[in-house]
Amino acid sequence: MDPTPGLILKAQSGFFTVRTSAGDFTCQLRGKLKKERLAIDLAAIGDQVTISTQPDGTGMIESIAPRRTVLMRGTPHGSKRVDRSKEKGQVLIANPDQAVFVFACANPAPHLRMLDRFIILAEVMHVPAVICANKADLITPQAARNIFDLYLQIGYHVIYTSASTGQGVEEFKDRLRGRLSVLAGPSGVGKSSLLNAVQPGLGIKTRSVSEATTKGRHTTVHSELLPLDIGGFVADTPGIRALALWDVEPDELDAYFVEIRPLVSECEFNDCTHLNESGCAVRKAVVNGAISESRYNSYCMIRKG
Repeated sequence: MDPTPGLILKAQSGFFTVRTSAGDFTCQLRGKLKKERLAIDLAAIGDQVTISTQPDGTGMIESIAPRRTVLMRGTPHGSKRVDRSKEKGQVLIANPDQAVFVFACANPAPHLRMLDRFIILAEVMHVPAVICANKADLITPQAARNIFDLYLQIGYHVIYTSASTGQGVEEFKDRLRGRLSVLAGPSGVGKSSLLNAVQPGLGIKTRSVSEATTKGRHTTVHSELLPLDIGGFVADTPGIRALALWDVEPDELDAYFVEIRPLVSECEFNDCTHLNESGCAVRKAVVNGAISESRYNSYCMIRKG
């Protein structure tokens, strides 16, 4: 029988739930794949695979397609910086089409420094970032724009939503349609309510996955892809909250701020940190209002460690 193509929806303890046109199968990796000993996880949710199947609903993963994108974290060994060649990378999700960062306009107040860190991670992994400003009904539209429009101005897609009133839910839904989306954000921002507005019961499912994850150690993250009725998949990924920027070198940081990156070559010094040097094009842009103080302050805080 020819191998059957499928998508890994769930990965836990060496077992993988693979969705195919013939249904879902619980699979393990073929022994020959395990011998490859890659520096990162061999298989993860979001991977496109081929499997051989058995009548009892089990199967073996025969091959794994190359990944287009990946959201992953390294595994530091008790120190802030480690030799990358000796570490094992943990893949949270393979082939995500986008990372959707959900933050509230109020209750809780938006934590923009956390948002900036999430965006850096997306930039590092080359995963498009989308910002969802939820609970938009709790403040005026102008107040909401005053907080989040700075991200729109530097090229990120921003959606203003309210699960309570339905504002922006259709736009949010259209953004998820047909895509493999990773959701992340602080607790209490209304992700579950928003997902329930998109598809009844979806928020409950993601919350149960999240609760199961937080009961375990942070070094092991079990995420799951949940299918959307409109096409596509969504994963609420608790593991991204534990991601640190320990694997981003300080002198690389300016490359991951999209508004800072084009100005680096205009600085007077090649090794400019953009913190206090004279002739710094970035600091000049902040003074001129071309770069927001909020984003620049995030850069400074992260750069200083």
